[in-house]
Amino acid sequence: MIKITTKCEKVIVRLFLMGSLAYFMFPWVHFSVTQVLEMRGASEKDAVFEEEKGMGGVSYLEVVSVSALNQSSADTAVMPDIIEPAAVFAEAEKTTALVIPDPESGEPGVPEPVEYSKPHILISTAYKVEQGDIIGKIAMKFGLNQDTLISFNNIKNTRLLQIGQTLRVPNQDGIMYTVKKGDTLSAIAELFEVDQNAIMTVNELFSDVLKVGTSLFIPGARLELVDLQEINGDLFAWPIRGRITSLYGYRPNPFNPKDGTRQFHSGLDIAAAAGTPIKAAQSGRVSTVSNDASFGNYVVISHHSGYRTLYAHMSVVRVKAGAYVTAGQRIGDVGSTGRSTGPHLHFTVYKNGVTVNPLNLVK
Repeated sequence: MIKITTKCEKVIVRLFLMGSLAYFMFPWVHFSVTQVLEMRGASEKDAVFEEEKGMGGVSYLEVVSVSALNQSSADTAVMPDIIEPAAVFAEAEKTTALVIPDPESGEPGVPEPVEYSKPHILISTAYKVEQGDIIGKIAMKFGLNQDTLISFNNIKNTRLLQIGQTLRVPNQDGIMYTVKKGDTLSAIAELFEVDQNAIMTVNELFSDVLKVGTSLFIPGARLELVDLQEINGDLFAWPIRGRITSLYGYRPNPFNPKDGTRQFHSGLDIAAAAGTPIKAAQSGRVSTVSNDASFGNYVVISHHSGYRTLYAHMSVVRVKAGAYVTAGQRIGDVGSTGRSTGPHLHFTVYKNGVTVNPLNLVK
C-alpha cells in the first residue's frame, strides 16, 4: 500500500484546482476528435492529406487517424465552425466577380481584377543582346510589344543590334514621347488615346504643367505602322530577285574604273535576265513614267509617309502615270536602256525628297 504524505496531498490538491480552473476558463480546448471529424465529413479511413483541386497543394485541414487519439472523452464542447480557404475563395468569386461568357468559346469566364491593368510607376531593367537575338524575340521574352523596346531604346534600325549591346527593358508596354512647344498633358493623352492620370502615374508627375523637351513614357501607346516597318527594315518588298552588283553610296566610276574618280550611287543595281518582271515594292500611285539618257525607261511610284521608289533601265514599261498599283504588281521588265553596263534594275528609294539606303527598308 502506498502511503500518501501531507506533502503529496498538497500537490494533488493543487493539480486538481489547476485542472478545474483550466476546464472552466477554456472549455473549447476539450472536445471530441470524433465529433470534429464527423463535422468535416471524414472517417478513420481518411487519414491522409486532402488535395485541393486547382490549389496546387494539400488541403488546409490535416485529417489524422482517430485511433491514435483518446476517444474516451464524452465531453460535448461545441467547436467553432471551420471554413476552408478554398470555400472562402469560391464564395468570394460568386459575390465579387461577374461571370460572363468568353467571346470565342462561349464558356463562362471571370474578368481579370482591375489591379492587373492599373498603370504602374515606370521602372526598367538591363538586358544584354545575345547571339541569335532579334528585337521581336527579346520583346517576347519579356512579354512586351517590340514597339516598346524600339522606342524606349531609341532604336533607328533593328538590323544593327549588336551582341553584347545593353538594352533597357521597361516593366510595361508603351512608347517614349518628347514634349514639344504648345503641348499640354490633356492633348498628349488625347493624341495617344490614353488616360491622362495614367501618364501622370507612370511618369510620377505631380502637375500637368509640362516642360518642352521632357521625355514622357506613354503607357499602352504604339508606334505608327510605317515607322515600325521602317525601323525593322520591312517597309518594301524586293522588286526583283537577282544579284546586287552595286550598292548604295560612293563607288568607282563603273564606266571607267581606272580613272580613279568616285561617284555617289543613289540606289541598288540588281542584275537579272532581260525581260524579268519588275514588281512594285509597295502599293502606291504611279507619279511618273518617262525616259532619259541616264535612267532610260523609268517609273516613279509615290507611297505614303513621304516615300517614293524609282525603277530604271526598263526594256518595257507596263503602267501609266496616275495609275494605282498594289505591292507585287508587275510594272515593267528588266532591260538595259539609258546609261547601263548590262541588263539590270536600278532601284532608288526617296524619303521626303532625299535618297535613303534601300537595304535598310526591304524585307
